[in-house]
Amino acid sequence: MRPADHPGLRRIFGEAQKIGALGSAPLSEIIEHAASFAEALPIGVTSCVDLGSGAGVPGLVIAVVRPEIRMTLIDRRAKRTDTLLRSVQSLGIQDQVEVVCGDVEVLRIQDRFAHAFDAACARGFGPPLQTLQWAVGLVKLGGYVVVSEPPPGSPDRWADIDLGSLGVSSPTRLGPVALFHVEHI
Repeated sequence: MRPADHPGLRRIFGEAQKIGALGSAPLSEIIEHAASFAEALPIGVTSCVDLGSGAGVPGLVIAVVRPEIRMTLIDRRAKRTDTLLRSVQSLGIQDQVEVVCGDVEVLRIQDRFAHAFDAACARGFGPPLQTLQWAVGLVKLGGYVVVSEPPPGSPDRWADIDLGSLGVSSPTRLGPVALFHVEHI
């Protein structure tokens, strides 16, 4: 089944749209875009953190598409994490997905989260430099960061960032996402 046809995801994201917690794009587009994160994550990734999960895009989609990946969904708003917890329960993926209410800026330096994940993903999280800095703080050496990209033809938002000092490779564009390899911490 295509991720965009998954009835549980369609229901959850449809409800999120009704309350204004998710953009107004067609659900199939939102889910397929989120599925591109799952496709970008290399084989062997077993843990991933979703920064600023909001309604669960892309984290819930990754969990459904890649059941071998243990997901941690982080959002600083308790109302959103409460909804995420219910979504995880309704999808029956509570053994695979943890929901954490907290600020990524704070969590990334705590022992439990610092450099604890094989990968991090971010869709609309924040400015590019901040997103990479905070994601790298959560990812193990040799891990990956996957970030949503603007449409093709948009200015390169990574050009003015010293990626080497952040410890990441130049991005590899994979459709609507960019994949970074964490080369040093």
